[in-house]
Amino acid sequence: MGAEEVIVEPAPSPFATPPGAESLLERAYSDAVERVDEVDENRGRVLDAAYEQFCRMGIQRSTMEDVARRAGVSRITVYRRFATKDALVEQVIRREFRRYFDQFLIDIEDAATVADRVVMGFVSSLRAIRRNPLIGGLITVEPDLLVSSMITDNGGMLATVRQFVAGQLRREQRAGHVAGELDTDLVAEMMVRISASFLVIPSRVVDLDDDEQLAALARRFLVPMLRPPGATE
Repeated sequence: MGAEEVIVEPAPSPFATPPGAESLLERAYSDAVERVDEVDENRGRVLDAAYEQFCRMGIQRSTMEDVARRAGVSRITVYRRFATKDALVEQVIRREFRRYFDQFLIDIEDAATVADRVVMGFVSSLRAIRRNPLIGGLITVEPDLLVSSMITDNGGMLATVRQFVAGQLRREQRAGHVAGELDTDLVAEMMVRISASFLVIPSRVVDLDDDEQLAALARRFLVPMLRPPGATE
């Protein structure tokens, strides 16, 4: 017999969601809000190993055996916790998005005003996602995957982030920092769509790696959205 054939498992779409099912981002958001933590040591070890493996070799070129080897556990241990590679990929990316939501909440706590929190949130979001070795790598290497998923999930991905941002805006309303008549869902929708466009479509005008430029952009175009229609300075 010849050399053992190496089978490269096809890359799943980490953003795909079956119709009617809760999206990956929705679950990540729930994890962040509910402060869900990993309690299974081996599960956490496998997730850490998979993250490193996917960052180094990409999702398509990585196998469950590669992850098991990197984690220092048996292949059966991996399969006991993640029945398929699709399930493992989903959990790794879900954890990264959960960390994004966690970091977002931490970053805006340092801002003194609602305007500062909008600016900080915008900069923090772009920085966190673009500089994430896994998610940012997917956007860079496989942008069609993300764009396709955003189009084919009936707006579910954007809706989840919009829900998160709208929730923060409603907190500002309750605290009296923005007008009660502000349409928080619409404002959040516009903010999220602007952020998403910068993530998936390269800009020849804005340097997305320049935090000061991003902050100035947010202060000029996003902060004014906090004022209801017809409001004056």
